[in-house]
Amino acid sequence: MKKICGIVAGILATLSVVSIASAADPLSINGAGATFPYPLYSKWFYEYSNANPGVRFNYQSIGSGGGIRQITAGTVNFGATDAPMTEEGMKKLPGSILHIPTALGAVVPVYNLGGVASGLNLTPDVLAGIYLGKITRWNDPRIAELNKTMTLPNADIVVAHRSDGSGTTDIFTNYLTTVSTEWRAKVGRGPSVNWPVGIGGKGNEGVAGVVKQTPGAIGYVELAYARQNRMSVVSLRNKAGHFVAPTLEATSAAAAGVAKSMPEDFRVSLVDAPGKESWPISGLTWILVYKDQKDEARGKAMVQFLKWAIRDGQKMVAALDYAPLPKAVVEKVDKALKQISFRGKSLY
Repeated sequence: MKKICGIVAGILATLSVVSIASAADPLSINGAGATFPYPLYSKWFYEYSNANPGVRFNYQSIGSGGGIRQITAGTVNFGATDAPMTEEGMKKLPGSILHIPTALGAVVPVYNLGGVASGLNLTPDVLAGIYLGKITRWNDPRIAELNKTMTLPNADIVVAHRSDGSGTTDIFTNYLTTVSTEWRAKVGRGPSVNWPVGIGGKGNEGVAGVVKQTPGAIGYVELAYARQNRMSVVSLRNKAGHFVAPTLEATSAAAAGVAKSMPEDFRVSLVDAPGKESWPISGLTWILVYKDQKDEARGKAMVQFLKWAIRDGQKMVAALDYAPLPKAVVEKVDKALKQISFRGKSLY
């Protein structure tokens, strides 16, 4: 009898330890989506979890299209995208969703051309011509005319683009659609398009890899990937007629008027923005969360994280080559977060 009691006591003690351990386990919040902000989100999740050990984030960098699909299916607690959801896509959702802007970024044409340093000048029509497959050699007169001080090689242009559904692609094709009537008629805008020419790479990292490994290649990546991989970047002629290099200052210049024109749902385009200092391929990136949360604890944790992200988190963005949200936008986002609720009660 004593032996049985001892075994029972041991089991109860073990269960007690398991119970305590379970209670101490951090709350896991799962997300998936854009690769564009992945360097920033990785930093945020790390720093936030260090300061709040009761919360852990699991994020799959699978592209904006994947993030939208997963949040639509309800398999993640949040999605991430650089392409705002379409009206058609939002009709498929099981509930109302919020687009929470988190940072500003630049999409940058990068190239691999021996002997040609960063600063290769391109105009909107020439860039569109390259991606349409109409300009195929680096010493094409239309490129040479823009770069008279450079010796351009008589080499094939190898076009690289995303192979997955991508918000980076949406921003890039939004730009080409805006500046080129031929592109608009033949290809158009979207997270995924039927590319006239080129080699596909998965994610920003995939396109960066293709360009780095392929002499004569040109592609497009987020500014952080260009800088981290020390890639040569194109200077583009902007709407005001000035050639500008992709910088945080130029990205911020493109967003200078965003606060005034920001719609209530935060879905806005920043491409081909006015201003002589503006980088023309700029965009917002968003986190997607449902207004009505199914899990109170995770919903509240998500709201607390987003409150931190639009305040303390903004102090980290410049070091990772993103531009912070304007103050007026932060104030609007803060009000929007109060809409997130559980069974009618705000989780703010």
